[in-house]
Amino acid sequence: QVQLVESGRGLVQAGGSLRLSCAASGRMDRLYTVGWFRQAPGKEREFVAAIWWSAGSSSYFYADSVKGRFTISRDSAKNTVYVQMEGLKPEDTAVYYCAAGDVTPRWDSVSRTRSYDYWGQGTQVTVSS
Repeated sequence: QVQLVESGRGLVQAGGSLRLSCAASGRMDRLYTVGWFRQAPGKEREFVAAIWWSAGSSSYFYADSVKGRFTISRDSAKNTVYVQMEGLKPEDTAVYYCAAGDVTPRWDSVSRTRSYDYWGQGTQVTVSS
């Protein structure tokens, strides 16, 4: 089992920045991908970004809506994945979830919720206009 805990929730003004963290614990020997998803009220959960790593190599994936504004990164020593969010917009308002699993590093895999085995509880991000 893997446990994921998100942190970094906040209320920011449009154009502001926020960093979310996803700390992993438990059995991580089969954990190679962490993804961030978000869900706004009344909408489906959507892909935001993902990072895959293996043997010193990493791959990064971003939704078009956040490309150039969000950056995903990983601190292996802390078993933590971050998403740095810049230039936030009101439409970025949502509950953000991190997810983890042994996911093939391809867009059609990392962007699907069903590809992931473990999920965090979610953290609220609100961007005011």
